[in-house]
Amino acid sequence: MDHPTEVIHSELRGQRVVITGGAKGIGFSTAQAFVRQGARVALLDMDAAALDAAGADLKAAGGDAMAVQASVTDANAVERAFAQVEQAWGGIDVLINNAGISANKPTLEVTVDEWRRAVDINLTGVFLCAQAAGRRMVPAGSGCIINLASMYGVVAAPDRAAYCATKGAVVLLTETLAVEWGPMGVRVNALAPGYVETDLVRDLAARGRLDPERLKQRTPLRRMAQPAEMADLAVFLASRQAAYITGHTLVADGGWSRYSYL
Repeated sequence: MDHPTEVIHSELRGQRVVITGGAKGIGFSTAQAFVRQGARVALLDMDAAALDAAGADLKAAGGDAMAVQASVTDANAVERAFAQVEQAWGGIDVLINNAGISANKPTLEVTVDEWRRAVDINLTGVFLCAQAAGRRMVPAGSGCIINLASMYGVVAAPDRAAYCATKGAVVLLTETLAVEWGPMGVRVNALAPGYVETDLVRDLAARGRLDPERLKQRTPLRRMAQPAEMADLAVFLASRQAAYITGHTLVADGGWSRYSYL
């Protein structure tokens, strides 16, 4: 967890941060980044084994961390999870709405169950967690919510109807919450990554379902992002440096969504 060039935001020390889908990938990298800032981090995830391992890693690195198994699609489970964090730490300062699934399939082949699963996790889960956080942040008069969208929430792509639709909805949900809760001191922004070199992406490449070199050649910066780069942006959005930013979608895709040459 050595990160010698990292900017330290002293105001994040002691902040109470909830990260959904926090046991792996971008979520876990974000948890590590906030721990390095001195924040307290609660991981929410469905994968019990990965959750235990991630929580242990954070604590071994000196972090004040807790792990809560919960499904973001279950309203009662979400409320119990947030209540558990609130009881332990007295409140919630930052929510990173990271939990989500990929959905890549020709539209004519997508089943209703597949569509609903994408909506439930990628959109309803974001809403439920934002609502649970908002119930605590709005009365407190402060808070920061960062929703993980995607570059495919701002540009279209074939064979991704459910994914593009849900991530696009996250962008507009973010803007709606920002204008609604801004007067109460709560900032809400979205982070829209491009292709990130996570274990999931590496597994898809190994199984021939994704061509990393083709993706890199399509990206103006000629590489995929690293999870730590997305984590650094989440830390920035939660920091005092972003205090006047709300309702914004920060697209970090290496230029993918701006490249129109065929």
